[in-house]
Amino acid sequence: MPALRAVVVIDYQNLHLVGAGLFEPHMAQHECLVHPSHFAAQLIRARNLTQSEGHAAAELARVLVYRGLPSAEHDPKPYARNLAQKNEWERDPKVVVTLRPLKYRYQRALDGRKATDANGVAIVAGKQEKGVDVLCALAMVREARDPGVDLVVLASQDSDLEPALDEAILLGAAKIETASWFDSQHPRASHEIRPSSRRIWNTRLGAEVFRAAQDRKEYS
Repeated sequence: MPALRAVVVIDYQNLHLVGAGLFEPHMAQHECLVHPSHFAAQLIRARNLTQSEGHAAAELARVLVYRGLPSAEHDPKPYARNLAQKNEWERDPKVVVTLRPLKYRYQRALDGRKATDANGVAIVAGKQEKGVDVLCALAMVREARDPGVDLVVLASQDSDLEPALDEAILLGAAKIETASWFDSQHPRASHEIRPSSRRIWNTRLGAEVFRAAQDRKEYS
């Protein structure tokens, strides 16, 4: 039986933060990054080991990573690290990292204008990812329609992506699966996302996979 040509779609912040929160809660988040190549290899291995006899194994074809990009103006060090990580991860030709600028909120003066510090720089009140889930959803549907793809695995536990799973399934083309972190001690934080149309296979990944998938390189 030929192997399934698999594409792994990674919602990076969700994958990283959920895993870090479950398995390395006392470490700084930037010290326990997930390396996409290592993660995808561990995922496919775990997925194949849990398949019943008669089901085809998967073979990794591509890893698509979607991640927020800090501002060069407001967060120059995280911005530089983020770009360095993208360059490092894309040394694996199977990996493609797509970065989307973070959305920043600013403090406002009484007249409604952006408040600034003594150097005239706008004061940031908060920041968040915007649009990364949309990019993941589009990738799911696009890859599911590719005749060269047999399996699409979404690595995320963000319930906002459940409609994308339904849409990809409705195409009736590639097989659709998910992957999620799982810790029996914290089942509520280990939830998996599910399409509303029908049940699909989810590969549960534990602490040993999270640690094996970490990026051990130091980024200045």
